[in-house]
Amino acid sequence: MVSSSTSPHLKRPVGGEELEVGPTRKQKVDGGTTAGMAGGNVNGSGGSGYGSGNGKAPMTAAVGGGNAMDIDEDLHSRQLAVYGRETMRRLFASNVLVSGMNGLGAEIAKNLVLAGVKSVTLHDVGNVELWDLSSNFIFSEDDVGKNRALASIQKLQELNNAVAISTLTAELTKEQLSDFQAVVCTDISLEKAIEFDDYCHSHQPPIAFIKSEVRGLFGSVFCDFGPEFTVSDVDGEDPHTGIIASISNDNPALVACVDDERLEFQDGDLVVFSEVHGMVELNDGRPRKVTNARPYSFMIEEDTTNYAAYEKSGIVTQVKQPKVLNFKPLREALKEPGDFLLSDFSKFDRPPLLHLAFQALDKFILELGCFPVAGSEEDARKLISLVSDINNSLEDGRIEDIDQKLLRSFAFGARAVLNPMAAMFGGIVGQEVVKACSGKFHPLFQFFYFDSVESLPSEPLDPSDLKPLNSRYDAQISVFGAKLQRKLEDAKVFIVGSGALGCEFLKNVALMGVCCGNEGKLTITDDDVIEKSNLSRQFLFRDWNIGQAKSTVAASAASLINPNLHIEALQNRASPDTENVFDDSFWENLSVVINALDNVNARLYIDQRCLYFQKPLLESGTLGAKCNTQMVIPHLTENYGASRDPPEKQAPMCTVHSFPHNIDHCLTWARSEFEGLLEKTPAEVNAYLTSPSDYTSAMKNAGDAQARDNLERVLECLGKERCETFQDCITWARLRFEDYFANRVKQLTFTFPEDAVTSNGAPFWSAPKRFPRPLKFSADDPTHVQFVMAGSILRAETFGILIPDWVKSSRKLADAVNNVEVPDFQPKRDVKIVTDEKATSLSTASIDDDAVISELVMKLEICQKKLPPGFKMNPIQFEKDDDTNYHMDLIAGLANMRARNYSIPEVDKLKAKFIAGRIIPAIATSTAMATGLVCLELYKVLNGGHKIEDYRNTFANLALPLFSIAEPVPPKVIKHQDMSWTVWDRWIVRDNPTLTELLQWLKSKGLSAYSISYGSCLLYNSMFPRHKDRMDRKMVDLVREVAKADLPPNRRHFDIVVACEDDEDNDIDIPQISVYFRLFTLISQGRHQVENYALAVVINHGFPVDLCLNGDINDG
Repeated sequence: MVSSSTSPHLKRPVGGEELEVGPTRKQKVDGGTTAGMAGGNVNGSGGSGYGSGNGKAPMTAAVGGGNAMDIDEDLHSRQLAVYGRETMRRLFASNVLVSGMNGLGAEIAKNLVLAGVKSVTLHDVGNVELWDLSSNFIFSEDDVGKNRALASIQKLQELNNAVAISTLTAELTKEQLSDFQAVVCTDISLEKAIEFDDYCHSHQPPIAFIKSEVRGLFGSVFCDFGPEFTVSDVDGEDPHTGIIASISNDNPALVACVDDERLEFQDGDLVVFSEVHGMVELNDGRPRKVTNARPYSFMIEEDTTNYAAYEKSGIVTQVKQPKVLNFKPLREALKEPGDFLLSDFSKFDRPPLLHLAFQALDKFILELGCFPVAGSEEDARKLISLVSDINNSLEDGRIEDIDQKLLRSFAFGARAVLNPMAAMFGGIVGQEVVKACSGKFHPLFQFFYFDSVESLPSEPLDPSDLKPLNSRYDAQISVFGAKLQRKLEDAKVFIVGSGALGCEFLKNVALMGVCCGNEGKLTITDDDVIEKSNLSRQFLFRDWNIGQAKSTVAASAASLINPNLHIEALQNRASPDTENVFDDSFWENLSVVINALDNVNARLYIDQRCLYFQKPLLESGTLGAKCNTQMVIPHLTENYGASRDPPEKQAPMCTVHSFPHNIDHCLTWARSEFEGLLEKTPAEVNAYLTSPSDYTSAMKNAGDAQARDNLERVLECLGKERCETFQDCITWARLRFEDYFANRVKQLTFTFPEDAVTSNGAPFWSAPKRFPRPLKFSADDPTHVQFVMAGSILRAETFGILIPDWVKSSRKLADAVNNVEVPDFQPKRDVKIVTDEKATSLSTASIDDDAVISELVMKLEICQKKLPPGFKMNPIQFEKDDDTNYHMDLIAGLANMRARNYSIPEVDKLKAKFIAGRIIPAIATSTAMATGLVCLELYKVLNGGHKIEDYRNTFANLALPLFSIAEPVPPKVIKHQDMSWTVWDRWIVRDNPTLTELLQWLKSKGLSAYSISYGSCLLYNSMFPRHKDRMDRKMVDLVREVAKADLPPNRRHFDIVVACEDDEDNDIDIPQISVYFRLFTLISQGRHQVENYALAVVINHGFPVDLCLNGDINDG
């Protein structure tokens, strides 16, 4: 059931949204056969996929698909930021087979369709069972009895009409595999897998073969991309670069770089040199090997003794080398698996055992014709016996001590495909398919095994609790039991954000049955609306949803996955401004909070609320192929805000405005100019025109350089640069070109000539500074004309001037531009140009600012009288994702012309959009993996009783691939006398105390309070004599009168921050204190219940029992 309320809003990422590429791909049915299959010749019952079948596989094709190589940049922009155009084009030419449409197969197919491969063929001989609904988001109860592949085609096609999706519904033959670049099998016997892999391995060209399984809380992946597979880019990172400061005439030569940024080179890297002055012999483009790499220097294996001496400048750039991998076929790799890819170093001995367990399970199924039964000790013993037999047959690598408890868990859950596991492995396998089709990123080589047995309930499971209940959750019940299932269904969950992560989370919790019981409720909030670029990852949205509220659409889609889901969709941003919506009672009733956000500030706010209300927070984020998860569990782990990444290094203002040395600087400047010219200045004009007297009075009162600059911009816009016709706009744009790319450069090089030196005699134009050259406008240069076209169109928009059609004719526009008179420019002496890297403003204060401002105000009054009645400007807000609005055309033009001034490599409009639009690279695979990992932790949180060593934080990079899974960090414990506390603790003081009573209460604990504040208001400081008058005042009265706090009738308490010292004058960091000034009860709960809750928490977390019993102090 879905309900929707409207209010402000909230949004999600780690972190990202989308990207896109080129004109749209044409839709057409691509060469497939449309065999009118209503049911086809289906064999098997749909259990394990180990059954037999005969005959050619019937095939059905869905409408959609195509092989046009154009890339829709509006759709795929975020994905393009990860892969680049070449990889995307290779994907668009790739045909993939996914065999086995269980939950794992559905996740893999979803990720590939969103990625935009040419075609996906779905194969399955079995029918949908109620059991499948635990893990497969495609199926509904109406699909039970239908062929799995046929039941999947329509919903997968909705995700991307540019992908041709077809089905095969009878047993596969190896010859059919020749139609594909990659074959994925999720439900296949080992014998068949070996047969298919042998065929794929020896095929010319080789066909990538991937076998993956999810068995309860255990999963495996095997990859074979052929005898010689070339990886064109092993990590997807941009080549590392450095700006050269010096090169020695030595053997080997020492290269030193400026200490602007640390070098990322490693010994053995190959690098090329360019733009080196003096030692020009290095500019030959030949790669040279790095040795002795240091943070700001390295050596090259070259004798430069007889080279010309280094003079200045130079760039050194890493040359990325392709890598050739020699995969073994499955039949060989089973016997000699080599090194397993590890994910959790606390389980370093697990992969060899799981390697045997999955082989033993295959034998079990072949011998008995079924999976082990959940809770059957006999079946578990049989599986353990098979593992022992295989182990004993090994000549090398025999396991000495077989973990029978682990194998028992493996046997009990072997038939179940759990949604979180399917989501995680769907992300991993989907990414491996992309690697196989494109050569981008390093493949998984060759086996990966994973388990999450820590997700099982901490108490022993009763075998009778694992029996099926003829429900859609039976597969999950077979692993966790019906008791935990009820806890999931009755949970109260808050998902913050409904973007890429939010969509995946909604799908996962719906399949798991979270919030699907009578007591359960899921609240999701997001203040954003759906854009086209969202569709490549946020899979619950369709193109007809563009412009609608994300949370509402996502909630409706999730309810279709599971109609029992109790969900409320809000459009409120979770922030201090909406604490009337997300009030105390809302937070107090929650079981867990799941963040699906895209910015750090919002994450920090939710983290603080979870700290305050003692709620578990499941945090995750993505950045391209990378993802991370963090579990924030009350009193067990540190909170999200306890550790932070260092802030991004910002380029100094003088570098951006006068001395850029990379394209990022140029694009930062370009966006700043765009916003100043087209948004801020028109907004200032409107502010002035709305109330001229108020505006000018405010500027006079300010009387500073900023006020002077504002008035100058407004006067310029309404005076000499005011546009009344489109030709005026062309003139403005042409003169802007001259100002930016010719006159300013002439002034800069006049002030600082090429041979200028600093006060200590060093060359002024030394690295990283680049000496600029002015541009000469040419109507024959299309980039010059395009700049004028974009500038004139946007200038016309701000003045409300009609834009003529002929502006898009290069010849007519060039003629109009040539009619513009460009005045000569003479550099001026004594012009001040900021060179101080610490400067925060380019405006310089003047002793006569007041006089200048008065003169500007007078001139403005004259200008205003010449304006037509009701004149207003139209400020333009930058929008990166609309390729028809000329915003990115202007920004790319500004940046590239500036880059040309400084001999910096230019970028295309797409790359400019990534940088200037601050687009976060994002792909569906890393998002799916992150949410799967989080939901494995959700089982633990909602079951309760788990220790910190049961929880897991993860960092993963699917490009490498790298999986780093570890226990969370515990919170810092502060001790004082016989008390201890952490950031999770909150002290509660009741009975409406006075300031004196509060101070005395703290004193009795050995704490001397010297400062008490409410928000930003200081209520008490021991250094202020006048504060002694407040000693007998009630704390609530001080908050109301001194801090002017509004405490509405529904508020029972307020929070204060107290700074304390111990008896030896050491600062003691105590918890936040909540002062209750009304009866300590909750409106929705009885006093007894609340007090017992507080008492229990405090006793468990370090406070002596007597403090709790006397009612003075409790944990909130």
